[in-house]
Amino acid sequence: MCRICGGVVNEFLDLGRQPLSDAFVEPDETADEFYYHLRVGVCESCSMVQQLAEVPRERMFHDSYPYVSSGSVRMREHFTRTAHDLLERESTGSDPFIVEIGSNDGTMLAAVRAAGVRHLGVEPCGGVADVARAAGVRVRSAFFEEAVGAEIAAQDGPANVVFAANTICHIPYLDSIFRGIDALLAPDGVFVFEDPYLGDVIEKNSFDQIYDEHFYVFSARSVQAMARRFGFELVDVRRLPVHGGEVRYTLARAGARTPSAAVAALVASEDARGLAELSTLHAFAAEVDRISRDLVLQLEKLRDSGLRVAGYGATAKSATVTNYAGIGPDLVPCVFDTTPAKQGRLMPGSHIPVRPAEEFAEYGADRLLLFAWNHAEEIIAKEKDFARGGGRWLLYVPEVRLL
Repeated sequence: MCRICGGVVNEFLDLGRQPLSDAFVEPDETADEFYYHLRVGVCESCSMVQQLAEVPRERMFHDSYPYVSSGSVRMREHFTRTAHDLLERESTGSDPFIVEIGSNDGTMLAAVRAAGVRHLGVEPCGGVADVARAAGVRVRSAFFEEAVGAEIAAQDGPANVVFAANTICHIPYLDSIFRGIDALLAPDGVFVFEDPYLGDVIEKNSFDQIYDEHFYVFSARSVQAMARRFGFELVDVRRLPVHGGEVRYTLARAGARTPSAAVAALVASEDARGLAELSTLHAFAAEVDRISRDLVLQLEKLRDSGLRVAGYGATAKSATVTNYAGIGPDLVPCVFDTTPAKQGRLMPGSHIPVRPAEEFAEYGADRLLLFAWNHAEEIIAKEKDFARGGGRWLLYVPEVRLL
């Protein structure tokens, strides 16, 4: 049953037994790993693509959550631009107020704070929330839901903007989220969120965008239907190049704003492509299976030829690829990553060791499997000496290929 409208959900993709994507384990903790069955379907009524099983939120988002928004130069620049855009377009009145759901380490709100604008982050993961506080960002440690939205409104007054990045797709209980936003948002305020876009996932075969935290994969059509169900209206969309392709959705209360032409254009494009049709989604599932097999064959070929292989970027999305395709240390002996909280641990499920990025040069890899493909330009530029020495990058989005 659809978590948004109660409609019939048809399964189109089975990614098998999967671990928590950000649960990097100590070598002696593998016996206690949590797994669940990752299946994905589409609603017949509202076209929302969603997982069929829900992982308890406390298992995914906690004090040791390792992802930080500021980990990429590109993402830091993106969130600074986002803050300036929100301040320029939406922060009207003498004392504007911006709330961010899932504020992580405060990268976006730091720019809001620097502009002298009232703000509040709502972040359940204590470690990253503390990083934000240390930078002077105001944070409330909580999962955002109806009661929290009402409490913030009572304490701080209505918000001009409620913003979220790579967060709303994480939350199965969106009915409570929308009630909380309704309680918090000013009458003419906007709810702005950006998340991975179904159109890009299908076009790029980026099936690794689907993992435990990404409960929904949004499209303009499904967000439009969702907004209407909760008394809101989709009034603007903007496609974004970050994280492998996202859309920024702007919602307002029904009738408060005239939707931009971009909304109708993107919905029409999705309809023309048959984006939510089962035939399209089944074809995507077939591509997922083909790419997974091709990747394993390529890794086996590299191993058997005696080339030294490693992974680069211990991303959350890599859990989907390694566990679905059955890639372990026999094919990828280690993965290099810059995140201290992941180093010395094992990749979820696959148990590939994660090594500090500082050890990369001495390892002497011939080929690097780039799990962080959405940061390919930034990473390849950073590791230019690898290519100069004859090394090549192995990618699997949208196809398995060597660069």
